[in-house]
Amino acid sequence: MKSVFLWIGFLCSFQSFAQEVFPLWDTTVNMPELNKIPIIENVEFSVIKPFEFSKDGYRFLHGVALIWHKDKLYASFGHNKNGENTVSEEANYRVSEDGGKTWGPVKTIGRGDNVAVSHGEFLSYNGELWAFHGEYDGIMEKLRVRAFLLNEKTDVWEDKGIVARNNFWPLAAPEKMDNGNWIMSGFQVNETGSGNNPPAVAISDGDDFTKWDVVVIPMKTEKVWGESTVIIDGSIIINVARWGKQSIGLASKSNDFGQTWSILKPSNLPMTTSKPYTGQLSSGEYYLIGTTFNGVNKTRNTLTIAISRPGELFFSKVFVIRHSVFPEGVGESHPQAALAYPHAVEYQGKLYVGYSNSGGKVGRPIGKGRDTWNNNSAELAIIPIEMITSP
Repeated sequence: MKSVFLWIGFLCSFQSFAQEVFPLWDTTVNMPELNKIPIIENVEFSVIKPFEFSKDGYRFLHGVALIWHKDKLYASFGHNKNGENTVSEEANYRVSEDGGKTWGPVKTIGRGDNVAVSHGEFLSYNGELWAFHGEYDGIMEKLRVRAFLLNEKTDVWEDKGIVARNNFWPLAAPEKMDNGNWIMSGFQVNETGSGNNPPAVAISDGDDFTKWDVVVIPMKTEKVWGESTVIIDGSIIINVARWGKQSIGLASKSNDFGQTWSILKPSNLPMTTSKPYTGQLSSGEYYLIGTTFNGVNKTRNTLTIAISRPGELFFSKVFVIRHSVFPEGVGESHPQAALAYPHAVEYQGKLYVGYSNSGGKVGRPIGKGRDTWNNNSAELAIIPIEMITSP
């Protein structure tokens, strides 16, 4: 009899857990194991910024952001000649005039004296190009967002000041909502050595990009490094965040354009412990780029894209963009290469995906601690939309 009660208790606990899981993956479709996931065909690859420590002295590179502006492709990234997220960080970028095949010189959006300006997000709107970058003191202390506006006559980024505070770091491009405001997802960095770093969003007042209100997503989950992205469907906003403790995506929902949120909870989407990136294709499907498959653990050795059916707010199929071992490609190939921190933008029937590649740490200089973190190259995958949306 005791075993019967234990079994009933287990079933009740399991059902309760199942009810609490946020549905990001179609429950009628089995999440495939990695060896069952198809590789996308006809993808073009290029290198945005190779790792060239011996030439330029830069160690850290992370946080690629992409935007098309006036038929040019811009790619920015956090860059540092010292350790990751230290005060010498700067926001650099390159521009391609041939669709990402080749890139112009490395230029600077922003840097500071005893102040770090790191990776951020672009916004092309009404003929202007904005950039919003994480800025901090020390090692990610007093995080805030600094805005820049490109003066296209002088090719100089004009400093527009601090536009958001509250320890917010933007991690996805601003998207306009149906109420006229823009939403930019990211996370709040409270304690770099702990799990008290919840996902958050910044919301504009209409088209005024000089002041953003930060809304922090409530959570009870432990060990969260909440780098996040959003899925938008009218007034409904779904935030998908990195966990840290487990290789499962965390999720929260807002029904009022991001003003209030449900408590963050685990989803049914296996996802490695790295920043995801989402968006909606012009054909109606939502996508999530990261590392997603059955049995993912904490690996970053494969870059995948999960796709929904048009208009559905959960994903039902997944494709491989590339594996870490990729000798036929132009980028770095190594069994231990980490492919992470994706970013994407759609343009003329193609999805442009930027990401970091650790190269398996081959050819990286000797160092200690933060000096050795994310010594990456930046790469680009160009995906024909029809290759991931066809039945």
